[in-house]
Amino acid sequence: MATEACNKGQISVGDQKVKPSKSLVNGDVITVRKDQINYKLKVLEIPPSRVGAQLVDLYRIDQTTPEELLKLANLKSASAHYRERGTGRPTKKDRRDLEDYEVENWDFDED
Repeated sequence: MATEACNKGQISVGDQKVKPSKSLVNGDVITVRKDQINYKLKVLEIPPSRVGAQLVDLYRIDQTTPEELLKLANLKSASAHYRERGTGRPTKKDRRDLEDYEVENWDFDED
């Protein structure tokens, strides 16, 4: 997934887009664009070997701005507002009920 994101230009170190083979050093700031949000991560230290997901926070600091996190919260609430996740497409009956509801709540100006 990381290789694909690098090839799409969604990963940058500093202000430069990087290839998947880019080596990182302590202090590098990585910007990852995912789901319209720009996450910023600062590398504190390179682990000597692979580590589990629970230990990753020992080697990085999340510097994502509060504005970006607010955008993420807004995206999640907006997508949940329209339709429950996993319910699939609206049925014909759902669509008719929605159309009836919309017609009942219209304000017609009688001039």
